[in-house]
Amino acid sequence: MSVEMKLRARVKAGDPRAFEELFTDHAKSVYNHAFRMTGDWTAAEDIVALTFLEAWRLRGRVDDDGDSLRPWLLGIATNTTRNSRRTARRHQAVLDKMPREQVVPDFADELVGQIDDTETIARVRVMLGKLRRAEREVFALCVWAGLDSAAAAEALGIPVGTVRSRLSRARAKLKKQLDAERPRTGPRTADASYALPAPDGPGKPYALRARKESR
Repeated sequence: MSVEMKLRARVKAGDPRAFEELFTDHAKSVYNHAFRMTGDWTAAEDIVALTFLEAWRLRGRVDDDGDSLRPWLLGIATNTTRNSRRTARRHQAVLDKMPREQVVPDFADELVGQIDDTETIARVRVMLGKLRRAEREVFALCVWAGLDSAAAAEALGIPVGTVRSRLSRARAKLKKQLDAERPRTGPRTADASYALPAPDGPGKPYALRARKESR
């Protein structure tokens, strides 16, 4: 039995040490994926915590056969992000009905490097926002998280052919947007423009910067 299959069996059995290994190996990858999907440092950290709590709850559904559990975790993170957005929209709707108070600036947001990265993510997410949600999720998993079509299909619970068709549509739409920008920014490819650096550089508020993102 391979190391990955043994880990799957231990996770499925609810072995706490197996979950510690799972967190150590993949929490940074989940965080990067969540940040790229939300563009928010705090939200990404919350999604990491919720993802591993949900993984513990769903441990009995882990397949006995397979390789890395990273696609499974990224699938849970994608669903968690989706649900978090719904909750955030409901919360914002309530806040919008309340009287406005003076906003106190948060100077922590001015940490070196954070503003530039946040603005870059914000710009990218504006373009991705023009895609269908299913296309955004496939693009994030295949291009940003580096999953192949089979792994992305496993993460989302959809056929491989569906992943490929959604990714193809996403790339075509993004290329069209980039072509419209070329007079200002010069030629780029859809994938290269969105191959953002992992949000774990100096000054970023996350504890697992030392480990390389698992592929």
